[in-house]
Amino acid sequence: MKIRDILAQGRPTLSFEVFPPKTEDKYDSVAYAASEIARLKPAFMSVTYGAGGGTSQYTVDIASSLKDQGVTPLAHLTCVSSTREKVRSVLAELKKRSIENVLALRGDIPADGKVEKDYRYASELIAQIKDYGDFCIGAACYPEGHVESANKDEDIRHLKEKVEAGCEFVTTQMFFDNNILYNYLYRIREQGITVPVIAGIMPVTSAAQIRRICAMSGTYLPPRFKAMVDHFGQNPAAMKQAGIAYATEQIIDLVANHVNGIHVYSMNNPEVAVRIRDSLSEIL
Repeated sequence: MKIRDILAQGRPTLSFEVFPPKTEDKYDSVAYAASEIARLKPAFMSVTYGAGGGTSQYTVDIASSLKDQGVTPLAHLTCVSSTREKVRSVLAELKKRSIENVLALRGDIPADGKVEKDYRYASELIAQIKDYGDFCIGAACYPEGHVESANKDEDIRHLKEKVEAGCEFVTTQMFFDNNILYNYLYRIREQGITVPVIAGIMPVTSAAQIRRICAMSGTYLPPRFKAMVDHFGQNPAAMKQAGIAYATEQIIDLVANHVNGIHVYSMNNPEVAVRIRDSLSEIL
């Protein structure tokens, strides 16, 4: 099923993200975790893209396995480290497996700075996918602005380019203050961007996650969130419980304010996915 059709039903949806292994010896454990999350029957599940070597094949394989389990898969596809020929081959494999949904991303610049020259922006990848065949195409958006954008206005212009290229829905980067999303929605709607926006929620279950988040994205951490981490960060069990509770409260507030699409960055952790789903059983 195409994600645009799932979202068009107008009901709250809960979806989860999984990521493929970096090495073959970890494949079975990741596939098992994805299968356990799939048993929750989410609206869909996204599978991130491993751009190097055989890891891109793992994305396709896990997405195909989810489809076999009756869950709509959303396969990520990045372009900054890919050639057009490589992208065409991945799209051909997705089509062969009857995977209908692609999240088109530029991808992170590798640490060594080595990139291919076929793509500069995600909008170029979106246009190629649109021309290739009948995929439902999603993209990423950044309520706090992309770290490489000069300002938020420039970032919204890039989002509009993605939509004009053929993007049909967007998923946000994680955020911990819902007001940031509400302000962002107002600003993009003012610019005529009307595609559905799915809120990306990260349940922070360890203090180490916070350090990685701050290093990578500079995401704003509200005082209430920082107080939670300061108080529970040295107690792993308490931090996990508090982090899941905080994410659940975010989701409840979002749904109450008519943000129906909720995508949880569950970090391949079925327990986190189960606890969030169970906490929202009557709400969703």
